[in-house]
Amino acid sequence: MKILNNDIFFPQVKSLISEGKEVEITPTGNSMLPFIRGGEDSVVLSAPDELNTGDILLALLPRQQQYVLHRLIKKDGHNLTLRGDGNIVGEEYCTESDIIAKVIAIKRPNGQKKHLSKARLWQRLYPFRRYLLKIYRKVISN
Repeated sequence: MKILNNDIFFPQVKSLISEGKEVEITPTGNSMLPFIRGGEDSVVLSAPDELNTGDILLALLPRQQQYVLHRLIKKDGHNLTLRGDGNIVGEEYCTESDIIAKVIAIKRPNGQKKHLSKARLWQRLYPFRRYLLKIYRKVISN
């Protein structure tokens, strides 16, 4: 697997998305555990037709000039609040214009697609996420 600098890679992704194409990428990091395992799972991205709470979005955060693939947890007009499923604290803020793409599918290395609908339960479990992630990480690391 070849890893490209984000400043080169994501503008190309954005260009393909703006042409109406779907793009499959393999994210890195653990901020979207347990739904997306960095370096293992891939996601299929598409143009964001409509943004709904619970959607997983690729955004360029304006303040940090950093790309994130996180879940939309709050929408207030054009202002959005994002948070990674694997993050215990911390939120990111952006606007609809900062969104590059929306995840339409998550694929495991064996090609099996993961359902996106289980996220609602995970969002409700936010107060317990610290403990659930600790158990999850302990189980997958063994």
